Amino acid sequence: MIASGDIKTGDRIVHKVFPPITRHTLALYCGASGDHNPIHVDLDFAKAAGFPDVFAHGMLVMACLGQALTDAVPPSKLRAFATRFVAMTQLGARLTCEGTVTELFTESGERRARLALTTRDERGEVKLDGSAVIAL
Repeated sequence: MIASGDIKTGDRIVHKVFPPITRHTLALYCGASGDHNPIHVDLDFAKAAGFPDVFAHGMLVMACLGQALTDAVPPSKLRAFATRFVAMTQLGARLTCEGTVTELFTESGERRARLALTTRDERGEVKLDGSAVIAL
């Protein structure tokens, strides 16, 4: 967790690396989320749709970023969280989620920080970008 008195603009306060996404991970996510779109678990279906293999659910990638964020910041301090999907995440991708302080400000009498968030694969390709506002 972060020590709010020490935070300054430019600090990286979120950093988490996830294990490679496997077929098992995708199947578990299907069951947990209720999203059973075959493009994520059925190789034949994915190939028929023009893809070389299945790929991760966008919301699974967003969940990784959310977990990385709440590992660094208590959920009670989270004021806003927004993301934008940038690229598909392939099977086997090892995601790294990061968040850097871009602004310190006061709102509603509370000291806050705005974070720039990114999720990249092992090749450095951005899969998700976003932002968060946290109370300090």
